[in-house]
Amino acid sequence: MNENIQFLHAFLKNPLKVGAIAPSSPELAQKMVEDIYPRRDSIVLELGVGTGAITKFIQERIETDDSYLGLELDKNMVRNLRLNFPDLKIIRGNACEVHSLHAKTGLGKVGFIISCLPFVSIPNEIGEKILLEIDKFMEQGCVFRTFQYAHGFYFPSAIKLREHMREKYGKSKKSQIVMKNVPPAYTLTWQTK
Repeated sequence: MNENIQFLHAFLKNPLKVGAIAPSSPELAQKMVEDIYPRRDSIVLELGVGTGAITKFIQERIETDDSYLGLELDKNMVRNLRLNFPDLKIIRGNACEVHSLHAKTGLGKVGFIISCLPFVSIPNEIGEKILLEIDKFMEQGCVFRTFQYAHGFYFPSAIKLREHMREKYGKSKKSQIVMKNVPPAYTLTWQTK
């Protein structure tokens, strides 16, 4: 199935869990993986893998196949991801449990988190649980990168995410707007000091 059709189908089926109508563009994907070089002892964790639009660009940067862990909730997407990326570890699971899910894989320490989770549409209590899970990795020294769509940048849930991260990890590094994406988006990066 075409990546765009698959993504739209998943969105229409469950818009609160998918949160977008199209996969990330190559331009946004490249911005999301900028300066990220995972290794066996500093893996990249991708949250909300979707159709793998960003995974393609991560795969080009990984040292070995055990330098990557992808987490996706939608079972159909997980099935397709495993076909498209047979050498990468992609698991079906909930981001509210990502710390224990990572521990069960036996993979190395998480050095980078690439989050494609739709924090703008995730209910607050779920978003708070996910942030607590992210904090566990950040405490161990980690880079966290996510994106926010320009039109939703000032939505209360988007602001809440930025405030939580700023209070714990300082001001984000915000990219220039990526216009070649539907819709246009910014990337936001925090790094443990």
